[in-house]
Amino acid sequence: MPISTSPTSIRKALISAVMLVTALCLSLSISISTYLDVREQKHLIVNKLNILAEMIAFNAQITVLFDDRETEEQRLESFEEIPLVKNIHIYAIDEISNKAVFFTSFNARKTPPVPLRVDSIEQLQQPRITEDYVELIKPISYEGDIKGYVYIRGGLERLNEYINKKILIDILLTLFVLILVYFVAKRIQKRIADPIDHLSRLLKNVSKNHNYNALAPKTNITEINMLSNSLNIMLTRTQNQIERHKNDKQEIKQLNQSLEEKVNQRTIALREANQELLTTLERMHQYQNQIVESEKMASLGQMVAGVAHEVNTPIGLGITGSTLLRDKLAEISLGFEQKTLTSSQLKHFIDNGIENLDLIYRNLNRAAELVSSFKKVAVNQDGEINSLINMHELITSVMLSMRTELESKAPKVVIHCSEQLMIESKADPLQQILQQLLSNSVLHGFKDNQNNEIEITVERNESSLIITYYDNGIGVDRSVKKRIFDPFVTTKRGEGGSGLGMHLVYNLVTQALGGSVYFDGQNIEGARFIITLPLIEANKL
Repeated sequence: MPISTSPTSIRKALISAVMLVTALCLSLSISISTYLDVREQKHLIVNKLNILAEMIAFNAQITVLFDDRETEEQRLESFEEIPLVKNIHIYAIDEISNKAVFFTSFNARKTPPVPLRVDSIEQLQQPRITEDYVELIKPISYEGDIKGYVYIRGGLERLNEYINKKILIDILLTLFVLILVYFVAKRIQKRIADPIDHLSRLLKNVSKNHNYNALAPKTNITEINMLSNSLNIMLTRTQNQIERHKNDKQEIKQLNQSLEEKVNQRTIALREANQELLTTLERMHQYQNQIVESEKMASLGQMVAGVAHEVNTPIGLGITGSTLLRDKLAEISLGFEQKTLTSSQLKHFIDNGIENLDLIYRNLNRAAELVSSFKKVAVNQDGEINSLINMHELITSVMLSMRTELESKAPKVVIHCSEQLMIESKADPLQQILQQLLSNSVLHGFKDNQNNEIEITVERNESSLIITYYDNGIGVDRSVKKRIFDPFVTTKRGEGGSGLGMHLVYNLVTQALGGSVYFDGQNIEGARFIITLPLIEANKL
């Protein structure tokens, strides 16, 4: 709903705007000028007091050194002729206590004395400016040693009088300028408003009598002339439009007669277009099925390539180790047959044989672990029967079973789960999911064993169980975030990572438990996984 405003005339608006702008400009200009002037005057006063204080400090070197108070008092009396100076203190450094003590002072006529400033020497090294006074302290030095201090206090009465006079003059000048601007604005608004009033009366006549042949006269103002020209063009076009409208009515009557025929033609064309669209949609469905099959084959090819790459590496290393061992065994056999075998050669063969056998064992064991991981990914756990599970006890048992693996990074584990929360689900997939997430944090998340934290939160609503797993580790690399649940995606290739852990979690959650898992990629620090399971709260036993 638009905000209603009270109507006003261009005359009042013009005068008000000119007066307001003039007043604001004058006020701003005068304020800035006064502020800068006052600041400069204060700066000059501070400089003058600095010079006077340095002069007093220079002259007081001898009198303070020889404790000649009388001479210094006579010298300070000469400052009676300087209205700026109100109070002067001279402090001497006591040789025993090494502190400033009162030496002599000067107070101008009709000026009360001020308390000693020996406790404010450090603060008054820089001038202190108040509303009525300026205070500062300068050291009295002799041959590089400080023998005392000069405190000087100047009055700002003349500056305040100067400011008051300047403000009065500025106010009078502002009033004079505003009166002058008012009369100039009155003349300008009359020159502008009269032609506008004439245009307004012309438009009323056109609106009332539909006299579109009327023309707006020219004026001596360029902008109003442009408005008049535009108005004349609009009136001329309106008259032409009215005439054209009459002709259009006649044409519409003729067009209506042929409209039915055109509608029939368009209907036939629309049917043909619909048929073509149906044919196109059928082709798109065929292409879509082909794309899906292509994506399945590409995914299968990626899976096969990943399995081949992961298994081929340890098997290849095992073959290399067995080949080396066979070659060494042939050398030993030849030496034995020729009776040239030495004890050092035999010992060297035994050492190399142990290393090669260890290499073969490790890589064959690695291949077996990979095959076991592949089997876990492919296992269908739909056959497992739901059972009654206490979530808190389940999480606690998983933590106990992985205690040895967690000790390497020593994380602080915080569990937010009710001890009475009972659900009906499959225990083994839940255990595998938690174990895999914990292993993932230890292997990928934590760099060392300092300040590591894991937080597991279990909540429920009417139809779902929500498990939030969080660790404060280094997080997930940006290049991996979008593919974190894909098989064979890992940043620890060759360091114990197979790239199947999170793929296994995804399969267990979605297939075995019928839920969903979400990786919070917006989390800045660490990694957060949110698992939602369609579970029903079980009755308490």
